[in-house]
Amino acid sequence: MAGLVLDGSNPDVSLLYDINGLAKDAPSWFDRVMEFVGEYGILLGLVLVVLWSWWSVRRRGTAGDSVSGVAGLVWAPLAAGVALLINIPIRDFVGRNRPFVDHKGLDVLVAGKDDFSFVSDHATMAMALGVGIFIVHRKFGLVAIGLALLEGFCRVYMGVHYPTDVIGGFALGTAVTLLLTPVALALLTPLMSAVSRSALAGWFVRSRSARAADAAALSAGGTRALDIPEPRPDDNNLAA
Repeated sequence: MAGLVLDGSNPDVSLLYDINGLAKDAPSWFDRVMEFVGEYGILLGLVLVVLWSWWSVRRRGTAGDSVSGVAGLVWAPLAAGVALLINIPIRDFVGRNRPFVDHKGLDVLVAGKDDFSFVSDHATMAMALGVGIFIVHRKFGLVAIGLALLEGFCRVYMGVHYPTDVIGGFALGTAVTLLLTPVALALLTPLMSAVSRSALAGWFVRSRSARAADAAALSAGGTRALDIPEPRPDDNNLAA
């Protein structure tokens, strides 16, 4: 793989220079901002989107919607972790150097990157989170996927990854999240259902006000919603 990118006429290398060239033309303060955003900021933003999504799904819909939604949101960061673990042997097998090792004239914003380049951990983790959130909530998921795409751009802008490193990370994060979702939710949904019935930890799955409304409906002669509802295509919160 490393040998494929040594030729300056390679589109991967050309795009690398085009995007990283923006850093040379930008003021130093903007590069410092991009360095923070690309290294830490976007991942922190994705964590906030996960928390925002969690706050939303536990407050609305039926009890079953909350259970399946929270299970999906628990899976999102777990999927990112699994994808990173899978990437360890991939990076060692491919053995692709960082772009600044084989190409001169790059403006590298983050020093000390001495591991292999393919695939990008940041892109993998960001897209796994984005796709995981999208499975549960379309609107928040689109925001998260948008942040993941920005993460990929930042990694190339910073001079620490080739564009194909980022594309590979997006593919890995997406594949791991989607392929393992049925198994993950089969395990996590019953667990979240049990947590929702706990007097101490039930708030994690269902807000106190929503649980009070459920209890009032039951006392009035209503029926308790199933823990695993049928998906409704027109609902923003997709029940996995």
